[in-house]
Amino acid sequence: MADNDTAADAQTRPAEERGETPPALPWRARTAMLSLGAFVVGTDGFIIVGLLPEIRSTLHVGTGAAGQLVSVFSLAYALLGPVLAAATGKLPRRRVLVTGVALLAVGNAVTASAHAYGLVLGSRVLAGAGASLYMASAVATASHLAGEARRGRAIAMVTAGATLALVLGAPLGTLIGGAWGWQAAIWFVAAVATAVAAVLAVLLPPVQLDAGATLRQRIAPLADGQVLRILVVTLVAFVGVFLPFTYMSAVFEPALGGNPQSRLALLLLVFGIAATGGNLGAGALADRYDPRRVVIGATIGIAAVCVLMMAVRETFPLVVVAMAFSGVVSYSVIGPQQHRIIGQAPPGGAPLVASLNTSAAYLGNFLSSALGALLLTRSAALALPVAAGFAAGAALLTWLLPTRGAPNES
Repeated sequence: MADNDTAADAQTRPAEERGETPPALPWRARTAMLSLGAFVVGTDGFIIVGLLPEIRSTLHVGTGAAGQLVSVFSLAYALLGPVLAAATGKLPRRRVLVTGVALLAVGNAVTASAHAYGLVLGSRVLAGAGASLYMASAVATASHLAGEARRGRAIAMVTAGATLALVLGAPLGTLIGGAWGWQAAIWFVAAVATAVAAVLAVLLPPVQLDAGATLRQRIAPLADGQVLRILVVTLVAFVGVFLPFTYMSAVFEPALGGNPQSRLALLLLVFGIAATGGNLGAGALADRYDPRRVVIGATIGIAAVCVLMMAVRETFPLVVVAMAFSGVVSYSVIGPQQHRIIGQAPPGGAPLVASLNTSAAYLGNFLSSALGALLLTRSAALALPVAAGFAAGAALLTWLLPTRGAPNES
């Protein structure tokens, strides 16, 4: 293992030898720093949902207008991510990462201090842009630092930060909001983001990802059929992932009883813990086996769990078990998909393809919200078979549309 870590460290040693940074840290320590930023991004995305009732009251807007604060963050993340990744492709990764998390901090600071709905809405766009810029670069940087043989584990470490936000960040932020108001919770996110930016600026070594690549080479994945196949799978899979998750309270209403908030909090906690484990496990499997097979297994698992939920949705203890299984399989998709798509990236294209893949997942989230709203007009239970169909479709597409030329993939 020591030899492997030394080989990975050699990728950034020339810059370090010029005295620009402290002595090199092992790739795991560097990747752990990157996961801190992912934790902030995840916390920012999850915390705002629980604060919407207070925000709506403070800004004197309706429920639909308050909900747009979540939608514009997701859309900014999805649409601006690839653009920003391509535009910053030649810049040192440390500068890009610090800029991304700093933009998120500034966006949250504006959210917490503004009193006009339009300004708050604009600040969520800024925060979404910073989040997307950070996450795409973090995944590509972690993959570079760890080396090809450990790519899956490095990506999983970064994305684990976002799943831990479900377990730690969002509940803590909600507690702060309940005690001191929603602005205090948003200031908390801004403060943590600022601290992470400082840590990255001081401790992360300079990393340059194919600085000689032209802009045309960097945007080549946009017309690459292999990349588009992976993106389609991510989009379809995450519609299946987010349908039952987004509308959890409606889908499991029969099991929530007279104390729905506490039971929903428990379901989120169980899901978040299981998701963290599933994400890390899938990363190790993607390194050891064909990541395409991991994706097929995970999406089949999502479909099976949705069918299971149909049978147990009225019994709370069984719903808890189903949500644990759901967390494991749902977050076993994104890491292996990032592994696959980075394997298809041209020189300098890793940040762009990572951003495209994350954007596809966020678009899946957005589409699941719209589709779920339609399904709820008939029956909340319909979300489960529809989600199972999307997950099964993702498994079928992954099997029928293999990519070529990537390591470990046939």
